[in-house]
Amino acid sequence: MAERTSTGFLTMMLEPTPAVAMTLPAEVREKLAELELELSEGDITQKGYEKKRGKLLAPYIPQIQGVDPSLQIDNRIQASSQAVLPGSKHNKSRAANTRDERFRSDLHTEAVQAALAKYKERKMPMPSKRRSVLVQSSVEACTPPDTSSASEDEGSLRRQGRLATSTPYQGHGHPAVEHWFNRVIQGSSTSSSASSTSSHPGGRSVTTTNTTSHAALNANAAATALADFMAHTQLDNHSAPPDVTGLSERSSLHTERPQVASVRGVSRGYNHHISVMETADGVPVNSRVSSKIQQLLNTLKRPKRPPLREFFVDDFEELLDVQQPDPNQPKPEGQHMSALEGEPLGVVNNWPPSLPAALQRWGTTQPKSPCLTGLDNAGKPVYTLTYGKLWTRSQKLAYTLLNKLSTRNEPLLVPGDRVALVFPNNDPVMFMVAFYGCLLAELVPVPIEVPLTRKDAGSQQIGFLLGSCGVTLALTTDACQKGLPKAQTGEVATFKGWPRLLWFVTDGKHVVKPPKDWHPPIREASNDIAYIEYKTSKEGSTMGITVSHSAMLAHSHALTQACGYTEAETITNVLDFKKEAGLWHGVLTSVMNRMHVISIPYSLMKVNPLSWIQKVHTYKARVAVVKSRDMHWSLLAQKDQRDISLSSLRMLIVADGANPWSISSCDAFLNVFQARGLRPEVICPCASSSEAMTVAIRRPPEMGVPPPGKAVLSMGGLSHSVIRVDTEEKLSVLTVQDVGQVMPGALVCVVRVEGTPYLCQTDEVGEICVSSGSTGIAYYGLPGMTKNIFETIPVTSSGIPISDRPFTRTSLLGFVGPDSLVFVVGKMDGLMVVSGRRHNADDVVATALAVEPMKFVYRGRIAVFSVSVLHDERIIVVAEQRPDASEEDSFQWMSRVLQAIDSIHQVGVYCLALVPANTLPKAPLGGIHISETKQRFLEGALHPCNVLMCPHTCVTNLPKPRQKQPEVGPASMIVGNLVAGKRIAQACGRDVAQLEDNDQFLYIQDVLQWRAQATPDHPLFLVLNAKGTVASTASCLQLHKRAERVAAALIGRLNTGDHVALVYPPGIDLIATFYGCLYAGCVPVTVRPPHPQNLATTLPTVKMIVEVSKSVCILTTQTIMKLLKSKEAAAAVDVKSWPMVLDTDDLPRKKSPQMYKPPTPEMLAYLDFSVSTTGILAGVKMSHTATSALCRSIKLQCELYPSRQIAICLDPYCGLGFALWCLCSVYSGHQSILVPPLELESNASLWLAAVSQYKVRVTFCSYSVMEMCTKGLGSQTEALRLRNVNLSCVRTCMVVAEERPRIALTQTFSKIFKDLGLSPRAVSTTFGCRVNVAICLQPNRLGKLAEQGTAGPDPTTVYVDMRALRHDRVRLVERGSPHSLPLMESGKILPGVKVIIANTETKGPLGDSHLGEIWVSSPHNATGYYTVYGEEALHADHFNTKLSFGDTQTVWARTGYLGFLRRTDLTDASGERHDALYVVGSLDETLELRGMRYHPIDIETSVIRSHKSIAECAVFTWTNLLVVVVELEGSEQEALDLVALVTNVVLEEHYLIVGVVVVVDPGVIPINSRGEKQRMHLRDGFLADQLDPIYVAYNM
Repeated sequence: MAERTSTGFLTMMLEPTPAVAMTLPAEVREKLAELELELSEGDITQKGYEKKRGKLLAPYIPQIQGVDPSLQIDNRIQASSQAVLPGSKHNKSRAANTRDERFRSDLHTEAVQAALAKYKERKMPMPSKRRSVLVQSSVEACTPPDTSSASEDEGSLRRQGRLATSTPYQGHGHPAVEHWFNRVIQGSSTSSSASSTSSHPGGRSVTTTNTTSHAALNANAAATALADFMAHTQLDNHSAPPDVTGLSERSSLHTERPQVASVRGVSRGYNHHISVMETADGVPVNSRVSSKIQQLLNTLKRPKRPPLREFFVDDFEELLDVQQPDPNQPKPEGQHMSALEGEPLGVVNNWPPSLPAALQRWGTTQPKSPCLTGLDNAGKPVYTLTYGKLWTRSQKLAYTLLNKLSTRNEPLLVPGDRVALVFPNNDPVMFMVAFYGCLLAELVPVPIEVPLTRKDAGSQQIGFLLGSCGVTLALTTDACQKGLPKAQTGEVATFKGWPRLLWFVTDGKHVVKPPKDWHPPIREASNDIAYIEYKTSKEGSTMGITVSHSAMLAHSHALTQACGYTEAETITNVLDFKKEAGLWHGVLTSVMNRMHVISIPYSLMKVNPLSWIQKVHTYKARVAVVKSRDMHWSLLAQKDQRDISLSSLRMLIVADGANPWSISSCDAFLNVFQARGLRPEVICPCASSSEAMTVAIRRPPEMGVPPPGKAVLSMGGLSHSVIRVDTEEKLSVLTVQDVGQVMPGALVCVVRVEGTPYLCQTDEVGEICVSSGSTGIAYYGLPGMTKNIFETIPVTSSGIPISDRPFTRTSLLGFVGPDSLVFVVGKMDGLMVVSGRRHNADDVVATALAVEPMKFVYRGRIAVFSVSVLHDERIIVVAEQRPDASEEDSFQWMSRVLQAIDSIHQVGVYCLALVPANTLPKAPLGGIHISETKQRFLEGALHPCNVLMCPHTCVTNLPKPRQKQPEVGPASMIVGNLVAGKRIAQACGRDVAQLEDNDQFLYIQDVLQWRAQATPDHPLFLVLNAKGTVASTASCLQLHKRAERVAAALIGRLNTGDHVALVYPPGIDLIATFYGCLYAGCVPVTVRPPHPQNLATTLPTVKMIVEVSKSVCILTTQTIMKLLKSKEAAAAVDVKSWPMVLDTDDLPRKKSPQMYKPPTPEMLAYLDFSVSTTGILAGVKMSHTATSALCRSIKLQCELYPSRQIAICLDPYCGLGFALWCLCSVYSGHQSILVPPLELESNASLWLAAVSQYKVRVTFCSYSVMEMCTKGLGSQTEALRLRNVNLSCVRTCMVVAEERPRIALTQTFSKIFKDLGLSPRAVSTTFGCRVNVAICLQPNRLGKLAEQGTAGPDPTTVYVDMRALRHDRVRLVERGSPHSLPLMESGKILPGVKVIIANTETKGPLGDSHLGEIWVSSPHNATGYYTVYGEEALHADHFNTKLSFGDTQTVWARTGYLGFLRRTDLTDASGERHDALYVVGSLDETLELRGMRYHPIDIETSVIRSHKSIAECAVFTWTNLLVVVVELEGSEQEALDLVALVTNVVLEEHYLIVGVVVVVDPGVIPINSRGEKQRMHLRDGFLADQLDPIYVAYNM
């Protein structure tokens, strides 16, 4: 139940029987109050408190023999708890001693307590955090909130004594003082700890666990509050698994991305005993991470909400589940209401015709009469403004403004202009003079807050308001002007978003006395604008509400009548005098009635919360205008004061009486101060809004009005906008008090919130609307919104307008109760509509606060708002955490808050975040700036220190998981395709042309020998170093000679057919030894050398390749040989088990005896090993036939001849990179300029400078090279141009890859280097894989045919629907349509290559534009995997598979990649229509989630886009949970901002719920040599606890 109350002090109203309650002597009541305070301040233990309290009350509690007192209380309560609707007959007298027990304040805490007892069994995994994140980064963050951090209606108190409770105590959406602290016996059937659990099935009795303090359940034990309950009952979460982060010292291996980070199973180099680490599928066992995940899974398995209705989803479109309204939900049943009329405005003799007229009258007839007294921070009166002074000073200012300010000889201001009033809250006198000065000059004052910094929360919006009002002049005081931020010129700085303003100081010396004959025009009140009041909307935008002179007058008249104001009364005003009630009572109506206002500044209230009560006492004030907050604060401080009396008050106006929690402040206040002369009937709550001004106010007692009413309403009913008086379900109820009667002269009705403004039924909650002469008239400059709000026409159910007068919407949600009393249950601003049910932000705040907040969070600093994610509102709770709260405690508190809100409101919280103390944006007078907080949350700028997200609980509108359809048989498939007119998706490159001179050679080594004889001096290779100079070269003959030397060294030592590992840095040595091995009849295996700075990660991979390839010998350089056997190497691998290692640096110059001639070209030529993206080490066998065929295809596709030069910036160890380095030049005779990618790390422009210098037309690179260039050179194109780098020579630049083309990267690259002459059409992609290293190459308009433009069409890009892709369908959409994904063709299919798309399950052919596996048939397919364990059978079908129907003869190799073919309208050289192949992604990498197929890259792209600090991202699944790892490129305090943003974006764009979010340092996600992410390695590292994450969040 969301009753906001105050306990602590209130215990007196909790006395055992209603009769006793008020008969306690005053001194006992005072002692009890003191006791409460001591407990709340921490000066006394709970036990001591109970003992003393028991003693005090003993004489007054009637005991029934042998009955436990706590049960007596219970029985009594049952008897008295019939719900009393407002105005029930026996409730007439307003005396407090007949209070209905049901309205007692601690019900809410008990509800929460009982709710939590149900949940005791649930365990939630605690997030893990790196220590550095736990330590709050700045000193400032550890200070308790400064005094202004309180919540708006709350602020905080600075008091001596323990800080523990001096923190903000609130009123704003937050319950009262300490009440949640230890809600004492405020009778409810669940107040004793025993009954609280026994009355709820599922709750275990608490008494067993807290025997310490409750051995004897005596009367005061009934007071066990949640704080106590929680302290003693171990909420099993304490045993959350330990921190996952590992906290190991970070070694250098994290600083650079490990290249080929390692092979699966070698767990990031920390462990070579692979068997110990893993389960069968290569997943480490018993790691702490997996235990947390297990815990998370257990939590998620519990059924949460009733299962949704099943409904049919078209297999194609993922329909979001629309929640159907519950047929059993309550519906309004009352008759339709009629409009409610206030009493008529009385006619007053001699009532002034306007406010300025009233001022003139009092200023001239009663000049000595006091008007306003200002106080300093010590509470001393600084200055009393008399009516005479106000009149003369306002006149001076008016005259000065109109006559003495000019620009270019024109007066600066003319009547009707708007003027900003910028006055501090402690200077009401200057403000009043300025306000009336403007009215006398017929200028329109726009009062605003004093901007303190250039970037105050919301100050930019104020700037927009000033700009739209055309404000050019700001009035301020001298002191304030001096304190404003200044520009270098010494003038006041221009604030962000503000127009240019002239600042005018209104102090005496700047204003001029008007001449005798000048008099201000005093007119009758008209409909011209009198002033503009600003208001901030829920979204944070600021509107100006215009109030006319006649409305200002009428409102003062109505207030005077409603409050019974009389001439010369004294009134104490604690509110902000610049707007709302503070302005209406303290500046406008007071002048109408010549009243004396004592203005209490906010700064004084913070120092001395009793100041307003003292001033009421000193000045014998008849009226005080306060907020609930001010009542709370005074409760906290009242024990120091003995001698104050409130007996002079006839009205205590509670300006925020419409807030649901104000009832408890009123009760608590009355409770304590009744002893000091406060009469219960003087408390007058009122309801108002900026637009409608005062809507309703409880009249003072002398007016003979009906007694006040209270209602106990069911929250479930309220969430459906229905009023149900709650009788049985005590857990979720809201107790509200009335806000009195409608204002005089007003017509009020309640209308439906959404859609047409139909009148509500009598038992329905709606928005209150008012029609009267005293409301605002418009939002300045916003005619559309004005029409909606200020000109609403309410209609009856049959659509007939109820009145010809327009109504103003008040933004208050409520209803009209018995006796025509108005009740308010919430505000439009705090309304959150979740799955069709309405929840009020303030109610949720109250529930959060009921979970013993004092220890962990600051009471006044909780914000609740909703954000829209996946087509529904999601509730976000943000609170400021105390610096001394431990990680674990806060997490406990968070999980309890979630459970409490779930129980009481039946709604899930999507995200609960705790931020360091003092970091939430503040509203002008304390309080949290909600819209700014929401903005920061959405931008990822809140910087929380703790986050708990519960998407699994809240998100119930996901599409239904896809059910796989039974497969269609082959025949129907073919018929289906034919009927649909679909071609079978297949395509092939052109035929391999006739033999050329070197095509008679079957073996590549023969080609080298032939070239060494035919063109010995023809240059083949040229290797560049980091400086861009030539490091080494090789002509045909030189290469042949070097290869001979290697062969001579091997022959005799090795047998033919032996495997030899070549471990060389990129260079000519590698190429020469490769041919040397072929000359000697050995099978070469190229291996990337280990990285000297990163042996732990890279050496095990080398070792593994050597072992798996069964190499009997390692050829390498001397440096690497030393490295392989070094001490450091011994730490990573067993160095004794290396095979024979030969260094080839100084081989003797001798010819090998004879060249080895393989008996058949089908024999193995070399092995090509590479680590796949899934972390599997796969070596493929390349025969001599395949090697020659590969070279021939590339030569034909790229038109390579000896006269050509190409530049290659690729790694030479596997795939197409190896072929281009080692094979193609020898085969085709062109010269290759070799640029080792490693050299780019020290000189990013090396490759492009070489391309430009050698005027290369064809160049190859990898994505990692392209990325280095875009990142490293993006801003340096100008410098490169000055160095004469010119790329206009490049016809084609091909990116070698085994993945889906990275469009964004290629486009960025083209864009950046366009300035250097790179043609936008030059960049294209290639595609190869393990079974065939070159399937597509896209030569762009090359060679002889380029002039006629016939070499091949440009690569085409299509946009496909990402949702269809998840269902293995391809649906083309327009660019920019929602869920569209751009895909670029992977290149032109090579000569001799045939491609078909096959169904992964049935292995049947698919039609055009269907997604399936790409199968390839070509003479250069590899002949099989080379595996160490002889598991050839497993992989045989990768290399020789046949279709299950259709062409069942051809032998295909399965690439393991999903893609589709699409016939385009372009034609190629032969005039055929061009078939484009689109690669979508690797089959091994896809994630099967909810029956759909996701490609990690798509999720990662969304995630990277979600926040500027996410540098890289990788996703994988673990036991059906989606794990997202993000690299944070920013300060660690941003780490937790990412959790919600990542969860949101994946939900919005992919309809998936993220299970775990892991935030790591840059460079942790391992990447292989091709720049591809090694997601499986990452997964193993995560599960084995090796990532040293900054933060791991487990989404609930």
